[in-house]
Amino acid sequence: MESMILNDKEKAFLALRASLESYSPISNDTWLAFASISKFQSLTKHSLLYSVGQIPNSYSYVYRGLVRCFVCDEKGNEYNKNFFDEGKFPGSMTALLTSTPSTQTFEAIEDSLIIEVNFSNYRKLMIEKEDLKLFQIYYLEKNWLLAKDTREVEIVQDDATARYLHFIDKHSNLVDRLPLYHIASHLAITPTQLSRIRKNL
Repeated sequence: MESMILNDKEKAFLALRASLESYSPISNDTWLAFASISKFQSLTKHSLLYSVGQIPNSYSYVYRGLVRCFVCDEKGNEYNKNFFDEGKFPGSMTALLTSTPSTQTFEAIEDSLIIEVNFSNYRKLMIEKEDLKLFQIYYLEKNWLLAKDTREVEIVQDDATARYLHFIDKHSNLVDRLPLYHIASHLAITPTQLSRIRKNL
C-alpha cells in the first residue's frame, strides 16, 4: 500500500512539473525549490479543499480528480463558478493575495489526489526566480484575463443553449463526470431548463 501511495506521489509531481512547463520552461533548480514548498495529499469525495470564511495559505494542483469552486447567495443557493480537473490549479486567489477570508468554497466532486503549494513561500520563490515569474505571467494571462473576459461575455450575451454548447466545447471531458445540477448551476439556469436544452439538442 505504501509503495502505491509513493508511486502516485511521484507521478503527481512529474505531472505538476509538466503542467508548469506547458506555460514556460522551468529550470531544475527552480523546480526543486518549488517541489520543496509543496505537499501531496488525497481528498475524499465531498470533502472541502478550501472553505468559505477561511483565510487560505495555499493553492493546489489537481493530479487526479475533480474540484468545484462555488459561492452561495443569502438564500443558500449555490452557484458553481468553476471546475478544476486534472492539470488545473484551484485556489482562492483574491483571499490569498489580500490575506482575507475566502468568499468561495472548493469541494472535491470525486476522490482526488492533489498537491498543495504554500502561497507565501511561492511568492518569495517567484521574486527570486525569473522562470517562475514567466510561468505566473503566462498562467494569469490564459486562465484569468482571457478566460474571465470570455466567460463574462457569454453570461451577458449568450442564451442558455449557447452557453451550454460553449461549455461542451470547452469542457467535453467534464460533461459525463459532472451531475447535471452542477452544470446547470454553472450556466446560471435550473436543472429543468438544462434537461430541456439537452432534449432539444
